[in-house]
Amino acid sequence: MNCKGQLIDLSAPKVMGILNITPNSFFDGGKYKNESELLERVQKMLNEGAAFIDVGAYSSKPNAEFVSEEEEISRIVPVVNLLQKHFPEIILSIDTFRAEVARICIENGAAIINDISAGKLDEKMLETIAKYQVPYIMMHMKGTPKTMQTFTQYDDIVKEMLFYFSERIAVARTHGINDIIVDPGFGFAKTLEQNYTVMKKMELFQMLELPLLVGISRKSMIYKTLETNAESALNGTTFLNTIALTKGAKILRVHDVKEAVECVTLFNKLN
Repeated sequence: MNCKGQLIDLSAPKVMGILNITPNSFFDGGKYKNESELLERVQKMLNEGAAFIDVGAYSSKPNAEFVSEEEEISRIVPVVNLLQKHFPEIILSIDTFRAEVARICIENGAAIINDISAGKLDEKMLETIAKYQVPYIMMHMKGTPKTMQTFTQYDDIVKEMLFYFSERIAVARTHGINDIIVDPGFGFAKTLEQNYTVMKKMELFQMLELPLLVGISRKSMIYKTLETNAESALNGTTFLNTIALTKGAKILRVHDVKEAVECVTLFNKLN
């Protein structure tokens, strides 16, 4: 995977640390009060072994309220510039479905775009990715963050997801996009049971012959099953991250980098 001229080898799994700068994310919304707290958080994730930092300024939790493009840009661009200044070697991923947000962030130094809609919520996204030739994470979702949980009807969820990705990958290839990563989208347009069906059969996504990203960190599929809450879901996250690695995950997107890196280290030792 080519990140600003640096080739990243995904033959050994990597960890992506989550940096939510939204006031309303389900686990860490509104957590960073100032620049020093934000920089401390990123430094900690990098020290713990994060290969990438994924910055998001628009919460995509179910029923998330609308945020204007202008507001998203005003939130995220100063953070991109701040992180580039303090960590010149950082590989930044931008969690956005908007082409203009992607463009501005790439021009300010971001290296990866992480799109929950696989280009379906902004028709200009794929041409933007192709123009800048950055790695593109495409996720499976139906509807929007506000409506997605009304679109959970499937005859065969994994089969339909494979068709979805095959179509989106084909469209991306026609635009000339080279580096594509696939994200099954746990928690997006899926019931709790459907999430576990996808996890159980996740090795089937390897037939797409693309790197697989898994983001299950502290999600409701864990804490609702355990009858607890997001704050108590680290152990469950670690368990499912380990299962994901055995089923072919190449990137773990997490809030807790140290524990995920330990999972990867032990997984590599076994293999």
